[in-house]
Amino acid sequence: MSVQTQDRSYRIGEVAERVGVTTRTIRYYEELGLLGTAAARTKGAHRLYTDADITRLEELIRLRDLLGLSLEELLELAEAEEARAALRDQFAESASDRERARIVKAARPLIERQLELVRARQQRLSEFADELSERLRSLDERQAELDWKREGGSRR
Repeated sequence: MSVQTQDRSYRIGEVAERVGVTTRTIRYYEELGLLGTAAARTKGAHRLYTDADITRLEELIRLRDLLGLSLEELLELAEAEEARAALRDQFAESASDRERARIVKAARPLIERQLELVRARQQRLSEFADELSERLRSLDERQAELDWKREGGSRR
């Protein structure tokens, strides 16, 4: 008796509900190449997703929301992560230190680019936080001035 293990498949509506996005978002992510299901699906066939697809989509949504990335930046980040995953597989399969050194060297620019995207977002957030702090300071000054006038400070 043979035991077959088969991943459970989910329809697009189930995935959308589970992840908290619209089916249109999922289709759009497929069109952009962020999810690979579209190419694997035959024309007219239902979109079916695996647990791995759902995990990937959840990670993409997390990165999008956490970092506020544009779709182009999100695609770039995802592509770099896929390339790093491929390098990790190569590293695990390689017995040669020379080959492993080449793989480590190839991974570095991928991580540097990901870090560059994250740091750019941090910079924009920091600038926005500074702007909001300045607005609060200005409001505090106005409030103090109004309190002073209300308490009779404008009387001579």
